[in-house]
Amino acid sequence: MKISEFDYDLPEELIAQTPLQKRDTSRLMVLDRKTKTIEDKHFYDILDYLHAGDILVRNNTKVIPARLYGIKEETGGHVEVLLLKDLGEDVWECLVGNARIVKMDTVITFGDGSLKAKCVHIGEEGIRHFQMMYEGIFYEVLDHLGTMPLPPYIKEKLDDPHRYQTVYAKVEGSAAAPTAGLHFTEDILKKVQDKGVEILDVTLHVGLGTFRPVKVDDVLEHHMHSEFYMIDEDTAQKLNQAKANGQRIISVGTTSTRTLEANFKKYGKFQATQESTDIFIYPGYQFEAIDALITNFHLPKSTLVMLVSAFADKDYIMKAYHHAVEEKYRFFSFGDCMFIQ
Repeated sequence: MKISEFDYDLPEELIAQTPLQKRDTSRLMVLDRKTKTIEDKHFYDILDYLHAGDILVRNNTKVIPARLYGIKEETGGHVEVLLLKDLGEDVWECLVGNARIVKMDTVITFGDGSLKAKCVHIGEEGIRHFQMMYEGIFYEVLDHLGTMPLPPYIKEKLDDPHRYQTVYAKVEGSAAAPTAGLHFTEDILKKVQDKGVEILDVTLHVGLGTFRPVKVDDVLEHHMHSEFYMIDEDTAQKLNQAKANGQRIISVGTTSTRTLEANFKKYGKFQATQESTDIFIYPGYQFEAIDALITNFHLPKSTLVMLVSAFADKDYIMKAYHHAVEEKYRFFSFGDCMFIQ
């Protein structure tokens, strides 16, 4: 399976640089896997496609100001660090921009010196583990020193950092937003519940596994980076009951999808847990956990395009993406979305 099979032409002007004024006015493309139809709607129309008894599962991770700019204590050289994963004991896995200058025991100072990071492990492709040194509460220090880690294809400044968070973001620890959830408003969520749809939360802290580009020609040679996820006991029980009752489980975003599929595939049911997954979903994968999916439009040749292609048939997805380009949908994090049922 070649990476070129998941490529498509995207004019740069269709990459959304800023969020819309109102979250739920984004466009919504509705795909039906049985009829292979394509409908053009708006996100507030999602209510027409959700039914009493459905289960809507969303990722309640909260993006942290994970991008830090510091200097090497020894040389004064500038270093950019992106926090990826909390490994415990104040050790963080990070992606370093100019990693070649960061050796073992290198110390980086950030801002006023209230945070320092000592390199304690050297990984591949720019990955470093740092022992964080600070006083007080880490996330408070980070709020003072860090910036929101917007993707590199967004060149515009984000006036309101909250627009790169879902309205239900709760559990701090993510290096990127679960962007399919950005379209929901408090009002839409209330109307969803009023229709008899139950909303459940899982947590997956988005890291390198979700957004690292595929650099190999053969898809099967790509290695996914692991990401931490959590499902609590109550959520697991409700999901298992829904599965037993034949209720639809609708996933908000690819991160929720990977959480549910990884969990169900490992345990043969939904199981309360806190662990990491490096599940890689591509065509040929048999879905066991979810029945429908809300998702944004993803980068060409990305693992996310592969996941969506696995769920809905690659040719159908590529046709939908070409339609989105022709109809000038907005792409990527601040862009429009699709509902695949």
